[in-house]
Amino acid sequence: MIKIVYPPYQPKIKQEQGREFIFDEIRKHWIILTPEEWVRQNFLQYLTRVKKYPASLIAVEKEIQLGDLAKRFDIVVYDRNTRPWMIIECKEMEVALTEQVLNQALRYNITLNVPFIVITNGTDCYGFAGNHGKLKDLDELPEYEE
Repeated sequence: MIKIVYPPYQPKIKQEQGREFIFDEIRKHWIILTPEEWVRQNFLQYLTRVKKYPASLIAVEKEIQLGDLAKRFDIVVYDRNTRPWMIIECKEMEVALTEQVLNQALRYNITLNVPFIVITNGTDCYGFAGNHGKLKDLDELPEYEE
């Protein structure tokens, strides 16, 4: 398991029509604040502020095609050549990180073909490096290569 130490974070939150919204600094707009979105926003802060991954090379909740199905990934980090480099699948804190969660990220990887896969529920975080069809556990997220 990867230990994540989140940076202090004062999210912009607003109430509108009885719902809570959080401002997504990557997507540059207000998003309904769900438990999964809370995890996603905090993890984005970790990626950009602690790991120094470039915000301009991070995509959030974009659609991809898996055969005939349209699916949405949570977070993809791109390398400097704008090739997908890491998939991050976020779940709300109460959701256990099971093999089913990992398989969801692996399905996205059929299309994206990234070297790194991460699953997190905000509390627990597991990372994997792809290696000739096999996954190797990571002790920490890789440094972003310039």
